[in-house]
Amino acid sequence: MANTTTGSLADSQQLIIDSSRVVREYVGVFTKTCDVQTLEPGTGLTWEEISLSQLNSQTVSETDDITDNAQEITDALFSVTPVIRGITVIVTDRVYQRMPKSVIAKMGPLAQNAMQRGKDEAYLAVFAGATNTLGGTGTSGATGTIRSAARRITSNVTEGALGKICTVHHGFVIKDYEDEIIAGVGTYPIPAGLTQEVFRNGFRGTCAGTEVYEDGNIAINATPDARGAVHAKEAIVMVQGHAIRTKTERREGLGGGAEQLFIYDEEAFGERSAGNWMYGLLNDATAPS
Repeated sequence: MANTTTGSLADSQQLIIDSSRVVREYVGVFTKTCDVQTLEPGTGLTWEEISLSQLNSQTVSETDDITDNAQEITDALFSVTPVIRGITVIVTDRVYQRMPKSVIAKMGPLAQNAMQRGKDEAYLAVFAGATNTLGGTGTSGATGTIRSAARRITSNVTEGALGKICTVHHGFVIKDYEDEIIAGVGTYPIPAGLTQEVFRNGFRGTCAGTEVYEDGNIAINATPDARGAVHAKEAIVMVQGHAIRTKTERREGLGGGAEQLFIYDEEAFGERSAGNWMYGLLNDATAPS
């Protein structure tokens, strides 16, 4: 005796998409950690900023003449030239006609997400150019390194930074910070306070007066190490050009008809007061076991 099962009628079954999703990605933290400037239309290709050097005063007695000890005012030019970033996507009419609406609805954010990720990767690339890097290959992340970098920034002998300071690193390194704080858990009850907070919610908020951000777009090399940074917000300038621009073109002769979407933006990142306001972090980024 043969039983009729769903397998017996497999060719009759209709594929129904019940749900769809966009592959999740980190859109980045640069909008929170950078000094964002705009290159105004009609002002050329490059955003430029002048900094004036410090002057030195002196004590003067009643018999001193400072006429021949005049201080010279000097300037230095800092410039950033934005580059064009773009992406294009072609979707045929048949896709819109045949694909489930749940899938089509998720297609919209993909290109914009790619643009944001590209900007964040450009921001993170600035870390590799840091004049000074703390830690080193195979070195576990430690909060003491954050504290050292923060104080070297705020009390820098050349030019101390004011305002917000950020720590940006890969989550695998931030996990080392968490381990450091809750190292005693398991040998005694979890004490109330910072240890309990980190145990419950992970490492969040501030450390040594810096705001700590996890960024999964940070690349891990073959060692495996990852490059993060502690920097003043004013240290990294994001210069944006024209506002994000989208354009759709009809491609009637392609694939029975299609729509081609173009998205363009313009931006670049530069380090202000190089060597003073940013310290790179190089740490082991082995996947947590």
